[in-house]
Amino acid sequence: MAAGDAASGARALRAQAVHRLQVGMFGLAAMLLLVSLASVITQRVQTADRSTQAITPSASASAATANDPLADLGVAPEVPVAATTAAHKPGKPDPTR
Repeated sequence: MAAGDAASGARALRAQAVHRLQVGMFGLAAMLLLVSLASVITQRVQTADRSTQAITPSASASAATANDPLADLGVAPEVPVAATTAAHKPGKPDPTR
């Protein structure tokens, strides 16, 4: 019976070593997958940033867009600067009254 116990003990040690190896390989594969996924996401964000930088207007944009954040976001239409300042100058009488 001593030979049977030694063989089953060796088998248990081998099974335990194989299990540890499988868990370690699975962990390495999972880390490789996560790092690859993070790399793909970062590359896509950088590509999107480059494309939005190409679309943004230059520093010579009109003063109306700098003062109107809703127009910058595309929520409200842009109003020409001359139309808004001429109608709201203090001291001018309202022509409709």
